[in-house]
Amino acid sequence: MVEEKQLISALQSVELKESGFRVLVSQYKERLYWHIRKIVIDHDDADDVLQNTFIKIFKSIDRFKGDSKLFTWMYRIATNEAITFINKKAKQNNITFEDVKNQLISRLESDVYFEGDEIQLQLQKAIASLPQKQQLVFNMKYFENHTYENLSEILDTSVGGLKSNYHLAVKKIKAYLKANETI
Repeated sequence: MVEEKQLISALQSVELKESGFRVLVSQYKERLYWHIRKIVIDHDDADDVLQNTFIKIFKSIDRFKGDSKLFTWMYRIATNEAITFINKKAKQNNITFEDVKNQLISRLESDVYFEGDEIQLQLQKAIASLPQKQQLVFNMKYFENHTYENLSEILDTSVGGLKSNYHLAVKKIKAYLKANETI
């Protein structure tokens, strides 16, 4: 694994940008894919959003100032790209963000890339029932083990607000699972 400072130097160098970008993609594509997949649910959509994310990273790496970690900056881009993707899909179909998420969750049962059991499917349905911000915070904290400080940088929200969102998300998920007799 290439150190972040070396990678940033390579990415911001005209001669080394392409080789540095290949290293960046190989180091981060899997983590970014799963982060995006938790937001957009569908495998093919996640691949499309991941590609758009890497294009945006490649085009804007020269403007990366190093105020945050490279990974945090890329997560912010991936998160925004995924949300933009779902909002665009909702607008095209003249439905809400939540309606798009519900459609995607209902298709998850027949998704050949979803390897979860009934409990995992119910958990995904419970997460999809949350407001957008709570979904993001829950997924990133619970599944990806981000610290609140890291989440604060990525989502541009106060640590207190994130803790509150996470706590509310957990309560709502428990209530959903209990109402659907999963736990």
